[in-house]
Amino acid sequence: MFLKGSPISLTVLDYGFFRVHAGPRDIGLMGALVVTDEGERVLIDTGMPAKYARDPAAGTEDGLDSFGQVLSMSEANLPAAQLSLCGAKDIDLMIVTHTHIDHIGGLFDYPDAPTLISAPERALPKPLYWTGGQPWDWPDRDWRVIESDGMIGPGFEVYLVPGHAPGQLAFRVALPETGQVLWLSDAISRPEEVGEAFDTAWDPQVALHHAERLLALDHDLAIYGHGPDQWPELKKAPERYL
Repeated sequence: MFLKGSPISLTVLDYGFFRVHAGPRDIGLMGALVVTDEGERVLIDTGMPAKYARDPAAGTEDGLDSFGQVLSMSEANLPAAQLSLCGAKDIDLMIVTHTHIDHIGGLFDYPDAPTLISAPERALPKPLYWTGGQPWDWPDRDWRVIESDGMIGPGFEVYLVPGHAPGQLAFRVALPETGQVLWLSDAISRPEEVGEAFDTAWDPQVALHHAERLLALDHDLAIYGHGPDQWPELKKAPERYL
């Protein structure tokens, strides 16, 4: 296990708002801060690259504009600003659920923090980034690579659930008041994906298998990676799930 303490809070971090052309569908971009009773701070995902806060049209450079566009993103949506809302400056563990552009924008932030990632994702020659190109090499940092389901710490479970990406991760966090929270990331980005059999996933059949496995877990709240209907209802920093 990587953590000593048990989770006492989970805060949804608001990394901005994005429109997927197909649909169209407007989605929130998010990460999470999990804090334990030992004062450990865990950052899950880091949103879009910072250049999108300065220039929403940066998608042309990345080829992202063929897929969608950033509707709203500013310096206030970057990890440091979101963590500041939570009274946090540093982190003790960074988690990369997978290496798509909207989840690894701050991959080079917090270089002294150990970084948890799945073995299949870390084995890629470069982070996936986006189909328009893979401009980033892996940074030199303390990688904590996991190869299967397991425990990050007491009450903090990690699941290796490929399908959306080769090394997609999801989590179950046991909170004192809220209960069991499933952090699904893009293993299930929105509930409708299950009925659609993940037809746009990297591996639809595998994605569906793991989605069904995750939803079969005992849970009190499921937080989807990009659920348009759920996004407005979620508590966001500085509010917390306890």
